[in-house]
Amino acid sequence: MMYKIPVSLFLLLSLTLFVSCKSDKKHNTVKTEEIHFTKDGELKLFSSDSTLIKKLDIEIADDEYKRQTGLMYRSSMKENQGMLFIAETERPQNFYMKNTLIPLDIIYINSDKKIVSIKPNAEPMSEATIPSDLPAKYTLEVNAGLAEQWGLKTGDYMSFDRQ
Repeated sequence: MMYKIPVSLFLLLSLTLFVSCKSDKKHNTVKTEEIHFTKDGELKLFSSDSTLIKKLDIEIADDEYKRQTGLMYRSSMKENQGMLFIAETERPQNFYMKNTLIPLDIIYINSDKKIVSIKPNAEPMSEATIPSDLPAKYTLEVNAGLAEQWGLKTGDYMSFDRQ
């Protein structure tokens, strides 16, 4: 008789655990809040002959959390804004657009602050890898189409100041 009580208790606990862990699709969604732009500094883009192309307000992604989150969950960004990612070391970079709602131009910049590759019109919500053509330390994300509109090309360069 003592043997049947623990087995009965085990079965009762197992059934309770199974029922309480059953997923409820109505309540099994993750809600995210849109992240809003926070100005961390200013960035200037120059042509290779040192002509000022554009001045931007930037958010700086310089820690692991900010680099992983980037521009995810944002429904828009102003034309004079961008996000500057700063890698710990110069190396080939790879980005993707998971959970990114707006199309972007991705501009890879080396440690000398020269543009080494431009990847225009990155597709929103895509998990496809978008690699740099050469090693980069910085990555600038701006609204899709702006790199072409501004006439950016490899060899152009940037400078930035933190606030």
